[in-house]
Amino acid sequence: MDKIFLRELRVDTIIGIWEWERKIRQTIVIDLEMSADIRRAAATDDIEDTLDYKGVAKRVQQFVAESSFQLVETLAERIAGVVRDEFDVAWVRVQVHKPGAIRGSRDVGIDIERGTRPE
Repeated sequence: MDKIFLRELRVDTIIGIWEWERKIRQTIVIDLEMSADIRRAAATDDIEDTLDYKGVAKRVQQFVAESSFQLVETLAERIAGVVRDEFDVAWVRVQVHKPGAIRGSRDVGIDIERGTRPE
């Protein structure tokens, strides 16, 4: 399986369950892995034959910036849906990091996979 990935996509959003969190924007960090068959793109050297990772990044940034979820679990699930539905991706792995959310910990987050992993 070929994968296209994005690492450390940073977006400011409203996220959290506490009253103070609902009043500020916090930076979350997103990592994505997406299934893609890149053989045709490698042969043609044409962006039209592959998954446009810049397009994915811009759409995810827009979606997250406009969102206002309480749980990182919900945010991760919705990001997976956007990527799969809008970019015709069969399998996606989404990691959402909320740095500094736990005192004494550098990072906390969630890691999900949705869809069918191609062989």
